[in-house]
Amino acid sequence: MASSLPSTDGYLYSTNSIEQQTKSMNDSIVLNIPVEYRKIKEASDELQFNMASDLYTGSLLKTLAASKPSARLLELGTGTGLATAWIVAGMDANSSLVTVENNELLIEVARKNINDSRVEFVLTDGYEWLKNYDGEKFDFIFADAMPGKYDLFEETINLLNSGGLYIIDDMLPQPNWPEGHDKKAEAFIQQLEERNDLLVTKLNWSTGIMIVVKK
Repeated sequence: MASSLPSTDGYLYSTNSIEQQTKSMNDSIVLNIPVEYRKIKEASDELQFNMASDLYTGSLLKTLAASKPSARLLELGTGTGLATAWIVAGMDANSSLVTVENNELLIEVARKNINDSRVEFVLTDGYEWLKNYDGEKFDFIFADAMPGKYDLFEETINLLNSGGLYIIDDMLPQPNWPEGHDKKAEAFIQQLEERNDLLVTKLNWSTGIMIVVKK
């Protein structure tokens, strides 16, 4: 016989129902992985590149990109293109992505595997790009590099339209963090939370994600 458990809303639920719902909400099952992902992941492993975003972050990026139709999107830190592939998978036909990387070996993996006219790959120093960019603003920024995140943040957030999304990951301690980086991360989180022009949600999930909306 199935037993029942009280819930926070005052109702009783069958333990069978709870078990089924738990299975349905298993976030280790990631759906609709981009077709390019496997080849990019293999190339990343061959290069021993271990700084790419994980599947959870990728899935979230795809969903958030899909919430911005006809959008201009920016990625700072292409890497080998794992996160790039997820962002592109969420974009509609009228959206465009600019993705910036300073490592030619890494960005070539992305270019080779993501053949999409909506994507502009920019091989350059992220610091210089942010200092010199004078084009249109963006509706979505994924900052996965030092410039745009810990450095030149003001220049970066100024490139975001009102209502735009600013997303960062790796805000929980990571094995590849250098000594003292935890203090830098804590200070940056506090900086974001104290701003009156931003709405911030922290996700203690994946590698530690923050979703920020500019008022």
